Amino acid sequence: MDIATVIGLVLAIASVIGSILSGGSIGAFIDVPSILVVGGGVISAIFIKWPMEQIKTLVPVFMKSIFFTPADNVAMLDEIQKLADTARRESVFALEKVPVEDPFLKKAVTLAADNRPPDVITSILQLEIDSMEERHKTGISILENIGADGPAFGMIGTLIGLVIMLQNLSGGPEQLGKAMAVAILTTFYGACIANIFAIPVANKLKFRSAAESMKMNIIIAGVLGIVAGENPRVIREKLDSFLAPGERTKEEAGE
Repeated sequence: MDIATVIGLVLAIASVIGSILSGGSIGAFIDVPSILVVGGGVISAIFIKWPMEQIKTLVPVFMKSIFFTPADNVAMLDEIQKLADTARRESVFALEKVPVEDPFLKKAVTLAADNRPPDVITSILQLEIDSMEERHKTGISILENIGADGPAFGMIGTLIGLVIMLQNLSGGPEQLGKAMAVAILTTFYGACIANIFAIPVANKLKFRSAAESMKMNIIIAGVLGIVAGENPRVIREKLDSFLAPGERTKEEAGE
């Protein structure tokens, strides 16, 4: 679980609710017409913009920002170095018998054990990375569009409320208050959808996608080094370049 996402969502919701309770009541911020305008508008925009097969992935994509296990690149480098040791001590064909949990590393090791040329290994694995990035871009794009649509429908609701208010200027304070509530609360709902849920989660998913791509590129570089018959120590030194200085091996970090 990504505890940072959970902390951020809880703090944001608590801050908004705390601010409301400090000067009023929750009931004053619940308005059915405003909810219909913003909620219905955002949902309808999703269905208009995206095919059903992509809409079905929205909830799983959102949940990935919470239930996600970050890649341990240091552990991945250790595993690749062990594979390089096995290939150097026995042969590259012996890698096929080594148990590997990571699916992408397993695929890379299988290609190496099958004696595929380096350019073929690179092209196959790069296609996998490209496909993954495109899938991630789609989910991120949906969330970014929700972040844009929320305030937009909030503005539409504001305009509706202002029109109603202008048409009922002689209706007394009660009618004007209801119209003003629609005008203001729709903007509030749209801003909350965009700035608490949609845009921050999209940014987190971008970061996770980039981290996943880096891990996969580490695997490609490592397996190509194994296929080339490079010394495991040299392979490790090359792969350390992907890490922050504090995560590198002691020799590489200059300790």
